[in-house]
Amino acid sequence: MAVASCVLGNDTHPSAETVLRKARERLPVISRATVYNTLNLLNEKGLLRQHPFGAGTVFDSNVSRHHHLIDEETGEMRDIPWEKLSVSGLESIKDAEITDYMIVIRGRFKKRRA
Repeated sequence: MAVASCVLGNDTHPSAETVLRKARERLPVISRATVYNTLNLLNEKGLLRQHPFGAGTVFDSNVSRHHHLIDEETGEMRDIPWEKLSVSGLESIKDAEITDYMIVIRGRFKKRRA
């Protein structure tokens, strides 16, 4: 439960190590293996999606089709609704059967005014 509460139902995209750190705030004795195994189980059951980004993997509780915007300065990742972006020309790729795609946009988030 400590692991699930750290990743499900929010819009963050934590790494396994971030989940481990947060889970240990709630349950100090939780092991790294338990966190990793639970994340893998949640992914297998379709409750999380696993995305390889940069040097590691992040976990996403938004399992609907969507794209991502990543802030190059902070590494923060935000979801972009699927219908906001589209790709043309997929049919021209003849040497592969495309089963899915996701657009990843990198940039700098505009500072929000208080």
